[in-house]
Amino acid sequence: MTHETTGTSRVDGLLAQLSVAEKVGQLVQYFYFQLPEQPDAEASPETDPAQSTTVEAALSRGAAGSLLFVTKPEVVNRLQRRAVEGSPHGIPALFGFDVIHGLRTIFPVPLALAASWDADVIEAAQAVAAREARAVGIHWAFAPMVDIARDPRWGRMIEGAGEDPYLGSVVAAAQVRGFQGDHLGAEGRIIAGPKHYAAYGAALGGRDYDEVDVSDSEFWNVYLPPFAAAVAAGAGNIMSAYMDLNGVPATGNHWLLTDVLRDELGFTGFVVSDANAVKDLETHHFAADPADAAVRAIHAGLDLEMAVADAAYAHLLEAVQDGRVPVELLDRSVRRVLAAKEALGLFENPFVDEAEAARVLGLPEHRETARSAAEASAVLLRNEGGLLPLSVPDVSRIAVIGGLAASARDTLGPWVFDYDLAETVTILDGIRALVGEAAQVDFAPGAATPQRLFPSMFDMFGDGTRIDDDVDRAAERARAVQLAAGADVAIVVLGENQDMIGEAASRSSLDLPGDQLEVLQAVVATGTPTVLVLMNGRPLDLQWADANVPAILDVWYPGTRGGEAVARLLFGEAEPRGRLPFTWPRDVGQVPIHHATTRGHHPQTQHARYWNAEFSPLYPFGYGLGYATFAYGEVRVSADSIPREGTVQVSVDVTNTSDRDGTETVQLYLHQRSGTSSRPLRQLKAFQKVGIPAGATRTVVLEVGPEQRRYWSSATRGTVLDATTFDVWVGPDATAEKGASFTVTG
Repeated sequence: MTHETTGTSRVDGLLAQLSVAEKVGQLVQYFYFQLPEQPDAEASPETDPAQSTTVEAALSRGAAGSLLFVTKPEVVNRLQRRAVEGSPHGIPALFGFDVIHGLRTIFPVPLALAASWDADVIEAAQAVAAREARAVGIHWAFAPMVDIARDPRWGRMIEGAGEDPYLGSVVAAAQVRGFQGDHLGAEGRIIAGPKHYAAYGAALGGRDYDEVDVSDSEFWNVYLPPFAAAVAAGAGNIMSAYMDLNGVPATGNHWLLTDVLRDELGFTGFVVSDANAVKDLETHHFAADPADAAVRAIHAGLDLEMAVADAAYAHLLEAVQDGRVPVELLDRSVRRVLAAKEALGLFENPFVDEAEAARVLGLPEHRETARSAAEASAVLLRNEGGLLPLSVPDVSRIAVIGGLAASARDTLGPWVFDYDLAETVTILDGIRALVGEAAQVDFAPGAATPQRLFPSMFDMFGDGTRIDDDVDRAAERARAVQLAAGADVAIVVLGENQDMIGEAASRSSLDLPGDQLEVLQAVVATGTPTVLVLMNGRPLDLQWADANVPAILDVWYPGTRGGEAVARLLFGEAEPRGRLPFTWPRDVGQVPIHHATTRGHHPQTQHARYWNAEFSPLYPFGYGLGYATFAYGEVRVSADSIPREGTVQVSVDVTNTSDRDGTETVQLYLHQRSGTSSRPLRQLKAFQKVGIPAGATRTVVLEVGPEQRRYWSSATRGTVLDATTFDVWVGPDATAEKGASFTVTG
């Protein structure tokens, strides 16, 4: 469904009354910075005084239609009052914010939510985020990020759903539903703003902001589908990307913003730039100056400019006056912004209830939803000898190693700003709370993680806690080894600090930072059974760990109640149900790597493409273990032959072969043997999560219809639906062995 936001009698009436200057003001969004409250820090101004003065003056004269980065309800109300009273027409401001994986209640990072492979879990998480955001006066989330990412060097892959367009589309639609509800303006919901349109995840070398060059086939078949799914789910906003797309900056790209987004996908909401991306058109050497950038952006289809200061769109006034921008074009964008404000009910109720905001932010059921999401997202990568789940009677002394285990800020992950560290449950906290007096839990940081060579622009929002890089590493390692040697089990928590992943956090390596690997090796050498718990937002080099550590659990950055969830997973009170949303490379030399590749010359030597190492992933796409085990029967198809527009039902019996109830993620992969274009050897086309009691068998039925078989072909420059033979596999991951085939006639 799409939500039409392009015109009402009120909006048309306002447009008839607004001056050109007032219309331009509606198309500008300014940052209004609030510095986070830091424990033990001196009192600081609510915002940067000079910047806040400029923004408030713009509000007072109707020169700003939207603000971002305000999260305090009392500040929202004050600024909103200034906007309404400053406009002769009483037009309220639209407040946006980066509500990426929670506001006060922090959920697992988006990549982790995607690893749940569970649309209900994802929708519920973003519904909580929306409720908290709307309560404090935020109307619009700069989320979800729906960029496909196939190069883990790119730090922003943590914000997306991984490598696959089908999974990415399911996740995108679920997030839009969570943010917006069943219609734009639903109670307690906010506008969803899918980003970064489009193909931002294909940055050259995985380097954030760098150019993107993708084939037309990749664009239509890989990078566009999640945006199409988000638009179909009703997204009210789209954010344009920073980078050049095949030589044309996305923010000034008429083909991208109008021909594809409006005409092909049918999007009717408003388009916003990323921060300063309109002025960046000059930086790209695409526009001559900020005035030219503004003209080219609005002609391309960019409605609202997000600006830190000195908006390029301020030049639209003179551009209308001298004829470079027709007033009808200006009106079109203003109409879209005003329609969004009307759909949210802001003309009737622009202010928020500050007491109600405090109540909503403290709701305990929100924290329970976060804990449940963290449990659903964890991926069990290895469990040799059934080391997990642990049992308290069998482990009376536990060594927890690794500074990340005790870091509340890192437990939350990046891209959060309004968190409460005091209520954050770390992994160490969670383990101690769960075992209570039944076991002794000792802790040692063990390893130091290095500082970034180039600091993060988000450091101002962190709490600054980390293991000092100047500690005596040898002494710390010795202490960790001593604790591990005397324990019944060692739980080693390693990964990347939260400032090592996200925006402006690309990496040239996938190694465990610092001396974490050396500490892990020393702990394993004690002979104590060892569990590796990973906190990460990208695959890391685990070749040694996979060969030497009996149990590996990836918990990502699990959020506010993450430590409690991890403890429950480790001790069997919850089941790891997550599956990988990407292909896990052995090392950085394999990237980019993904499962949906076409067949090349001499396929029998595909594994030997590199002379020095096998070309196969460490873990395949869709992979993940549980505490229960499952066996698949033979795959059956409902018909050997179907017409071109027909649908085939694919069924398989799945048996829980263990003595424990469990959940299996049944995945269907498709391959087209011949046709208009070469097609990938395997593509995910359907999946279903199925709870199966111990010893029981369930029949799972999945469908393959024309939508699963249709694709864009560079041979015809359009979508095709071939009549040919298809292979279909059903199993636990992209290496599924059980399969069948069917033919499409035409």
